[in-house]
Amino acid sequence: MDKLSAAISSTNETDFSPTLKESLFTANSQHQYQALMAQAVEQISQHIRSTDRAFTGISVEALSQQFLQIDLDTPLGQWRPALDELNRLYLNDAVHFHHSDYLAHLNCPVTLPSLVGEAIASALNTAVETWDQSAGATLIEQALIDWTCNKIGWKTLADGVFTSGGSQSNLMAMLLARHRICQQQWQWDPHQQGLPPEANKLRIYTSELSHFSVQKAASMLGLGFDAVVTVKADRFQKMDLHDLTFKLEQASQQGLIPMAIVATAGTTDFGSIDPLHGIAALCESLNIWMHVDAAYGGGLLVSEKFSHKLNGIDRADSVTVDYHKSFFQPVACSGFMVKDASQLGCLTYHAEYLNPLRQQQAGIPDLINKSLQTTRRFDALKLWLTLRVLGAKAIGQGFDQLLHLTRQVYWLLLSHPELEVVHQPQISTLVFRFLPNVGNTADEIDALNLAIQAQLSKQGEAVIAATRYQGRQYLKFTLLNPASDIKAIHNVVHKICHYGHTLQRQPQTL
Repeated sequence: MDKLSAAISSTNETDFSPTLKESLFTANSQHQYQALMAQAVEQISQHIRSTDRAFTGISVEALSQQFLQIDLDTPLGQWRPALDELNRLYLNDAVHFHHSDYLAHLNCPVTLPSLVGEAIASALNTAVETWDQSAGATLIEQALIDWTCNKIGWKTLADGVFTSGGSQSNLMAMLLARHRICQQQWQWDPHQQGLPPEANKLRIYTSELSHFSVQKAASMLGLGFDAVVTVKADRFQKMDLHDLTFKLEQASQQGLIPMAIVATAGTTDFGSIDPLHGIAALCESLNIWMHVDAAYGGGLLVSEKFSHKLNGIDRADSVTVDYHKSFFQPVACSGFMVKDASQLGCLTYHAEYLNPLRQQQAGIPDLINKSLQTTRRFDALKLWLTLRVLGAKAIGQGFDQLLHLTRQVYWLLLSHPELEVVHQPQISTLVFRFLPNVGNTADEIDALNLAIQAQLSKQGEAVIAATRYQGRQYLKFTLLNPASDIKAIHNVVHKICHYGHTLQRQPQTL
């Protein structure tokens, strides 16, 4: 028996109880590492092969009960019991985004090259905040940022950094916008002095359908929720330019100061893309920071058929892209890009023990100088391997397939007389509801649609989302699985109508 086979065999024995030193990833533990990874890969592979639904439907109460007897101060001391426990507590009832019956949120199946990237980055535990901790990892992340900036249409002055997700990227955008307006308006440096007394006049404009992270960013930056002015959406669920213009004029009359306009390229519910050129024209004429939240719609940057939907994004001052949505990457994998790299200077603070000024002066690329985070994992590697193995064209074609499938589902929903569809899809979401063909009040219809969603999940038959539109309750499909097909989604639609008919005969309350 060779060393690897022996190591694999030892992981199945009850006396496998290593010390911490023996469990560290080192040159001396490679056979055990390979054996343990082989066991883990086999476990997850067996689980995926045997999975026949997106979710089991287990309740919070039932799953919580299984945690009551867990004592984290008493280790199992053995590999197999730990994996068996993991099956019970996590894998058996995990939510599967790769399954065709998962149609709820902006979660995607992931590419195999990205999983290899995760394994490599985790094993070496590379931290990318400074060059002396990461070396080539820094250059890989920078190359991907430069590549994304080029896809946006920006020239060599652009820059950016990987982030934990769209919320952090949007926060960074508002931070940079706040910094710039304080310097321009009052010659005040919030980097050194904090907020100026007049900061309560600052306003952020965004669609009523934009992501809630805009409000959270305003709060975290000391401006408050009231600093965010919501702009009406038109009948296509896009920001209404007339209402935006009106509210900017109001600001001028009231002595308020527009700090930023946040355009959304792919709203969470409708996938709608705000009129980027029109917003850009207003921002340029009034000297307002333009940010585009393309966390969802960023995949259009590599689309061969639909990239024109993002026309005008190159006029923005900053852009958010979530690779862990439309680029089919594991979370977290996101980016924040800015047209003018000098704007990132407000994020820089030099610490002698980590990123001293002399390193920047010597041209050493410490990524911490442009990041909100200090310790940060090497999330760029998974996207790098995906591009190097599959290529951007394959990702774009996958996203194109999603848009084509969504159009098919749209016509499918329209064909059902008891389903009301709110909108034509712009990317890959659809908002609709079940409408009984008998008399029901609006509140009863709302309760019925929530009950349909809950019943699908409880029975483990499908996972779909719910949202509210114009004060009423609706259901939502989010399609981010290029491997799905119209037949699978037709089955989900059939179940929705089945439960709609069944549940409408039962009293429903919100």
